[in-house]
Amino acid sequence: MSCEPVRVLLVDDNEGMLELSTRVLRSSCVIVGAVTNGVTAVEVAKVLRPHVIVLDISMHGMSGLQTACALRFAGSPAAVVFLTIHDEDEVVAAARAAGGTGYVLKPRLVSDLVTAVHEAREGRRFESPRDSPPLPTIRALPTW
Repeated sequence: MSCEPVRVLLVDDNEGMLELSTRVLRSSCVIVGAVTNGVTAVEVAKVLRPHVIVLDISMHGMSGLQTACALRFAGSPAAVVFLTIHDEDEVVAAARAAGGTGYVLKPRLVSDLVTAVHEAREGRRFESPRDSPPLPTIRALPTW
């Protein structure tokens, strides 16, 4: 287990999701960047060298699945945690095939994302339960 703080790059085309993910992760991780598309994610990952990349699947232009493949092709060693609304078996399988170590459903972001990121950093898989009812939607988090 590494003593170094987990360096995380966030990738989502929804600015609100980037903000929420930052709020959830900032107490236990170092957010090295937050970008809104896959092309930029591949470029900044080369420079920022995150340990973990939290990646939305449904993005305009390059999807998260395509972005994960492009990151691998570019030589990024970062673990990928997908953060998505998709809970279909075929999408989960595609995320695994694209190299995803983690799979977090957006309704479970608050409860699952920190664990998924830390598990991914240690090379372990994590997937949000798909057979349980979603947790209540968080409309806003307090500012700490």
